[in-house]
Amino acid sequence: MSEPFTLCFRLDDCCSSGDGRQFSVAEFLQQRLTAADIARLPELSVAGYIRLDCRAVELDTRLDDASQLTIDLPGHLEDEVDDQWFLLWENSELMAIFKPHCLPVSRTTRNLYNTLISLVRRQTVYADARLLHRLDSETAGIILLAKDGAADRRWKPQLDQLLIKKIYHAWVDGVPQWRSKRLTCDLAERLGSVIRSQMYVVDDAALAAGQTYLKPRSSKTCFEVLARVAGKSLLSCQLLSGRKHQIRAQLSYLGYPLVGDKIYGHQGRFYLKRIEQGLADADFTILGSKHHLLQCAALTLMIDGEAVEIVVPPALRLGLPGIML
Repeated sequence: MSEPFTLCFRLDDCCSSGDGRQFSVAEFLQQRLTAADIARLPELSVAGYIRLDCRAVELDTRLDDASQLTIDLPGHLEDEVDDQWFLLWENSELMAIFKPHCLPVSRTTRNLYNTLISLVRRQTVYADARLLHRLDSETAGIILLAKDGAADRRWKPQLDQLLIKKIYHAWVDGVPQWRSKRLTCDLAERLGSVIRSQMYVVDDAALAAGQTYLKPRSSKTCFEVLARVAGKSLLSCQLLSGRKHQIRAQLSYLGYPLVGDKIYGHQGRFYLKRIEQGLADADFTILGSKHHLLQCAALTLMIDGEAVEIVVPPALRLGLPGIML
């Protein structure tokens, strides 16, 4: 029998001093669990699955001076993730966080708790933290969060004025002959695509061949080559619009798919194989990485008329497996 899925709350991290310690176990967990798991709290407590500092407790027990609250969720399964997120910057309303590769930002069909927003909510005092934008699960780098609902309501409607510059770094297969390139094009899903989530650059040749695109939207990116190593290249990608899979789809169209990209590299065959039978080590060797190599490397915010630049620290910058720069 497999071990039950366990959530651990370090109370010194996720409770503010004073009032935070006056919560009961039930009050604390009701802010941090799904409705289904809240409903079964009584039975979990009776079974000894809720513990304060390794001691089984009842739901009305106060947190007081305990250092850790642990709850087991029998029958609950989730995919393993890289949960090593880092706080890079904050003010009274916002925080910029480094998200590692292979960590979904919010709940998926497989993960309810092993997500960035759930980790932040249960590992900090910000139990009502909100995502202001998104990153793909496999994409690493900087993501901006509001600390609570009030901050979310203030900043999300003016996100374009807040987030004034976004720079991504990408390792791609191939060596562009150009040093820099600006690509402006329409992006859209395509009717009949084998991979339904795949985005395509809308071009005249495909339209003439009878392809049907769904709700094309304009996109614009500036690319710059930063390094060329062993038949691969490190690119800086400045987003001048924000479309689904924008960088990935555009680079594939240009002939330089991301290293490790299962959808936009190798004609998507590794994405389809993963669904049908899973991927082996030999497949990842061909892909060049177990995840695509894309990272949000820098954000510039405009707050009260002042620019705030947030960059990924050197130790967390995007690397190429097996290569030292």
